[in-house]
Amino acid sequence: MKRMIAKAATVSAAAMTMALIPLAGTSYAAGCSGTGCDNKGPVSMGCDGDAVTKGSATSRTNSSLRVELRWSPTCQAAWARVTTNGEMWWERYGVIEKWSGRGTGFQRSLQVTFPSSGNDWTNMLGSPTAYYRACISDPAATDQVDCTPFW
Repeated sequence: MKRMIAKAATVSAAAMTMALIPLAGTSYAAGCSGTGCDNKGPVSMGCDGDAVTKGSATSRTNSSLRVELRWSPTCQAAWARVTTNGEMWWERYGVIEKWSGRGTGFQRSLQVTFPSSGNDWTNMLGSPTAYYRACISDPAATDQVDCTPFW
């Protein structure tokens, strides 16, 4: 009888340990959804894991400046990811815009300065029913703006 109890305890402990170990490919719940993601970071909220690029634009005056419109289906939120090739572009910005219609009903925007190299991103704006676009704002080129199509 003692042997059976000990065996049951060992099996229970092993099962409990296995339940606590995450499996490869396990997804974790995102930290926000929809408007609850407004002005929050996509990485810190876990929204970057299922993100897809919905559009991209390259600056007409400097082809090393690129912006992508990123969307997380789980978080129902969008952000702009900017990329540059290593030149210092501190006066250029990547912008995410949120609209109630395609080009009408502007609601809000957030921006990030282009990094000296590599990529960076804005915080998110969320809503499953809004329209979004990502833009490159280039004040050095007479305030030129290059944007993705609305999505």
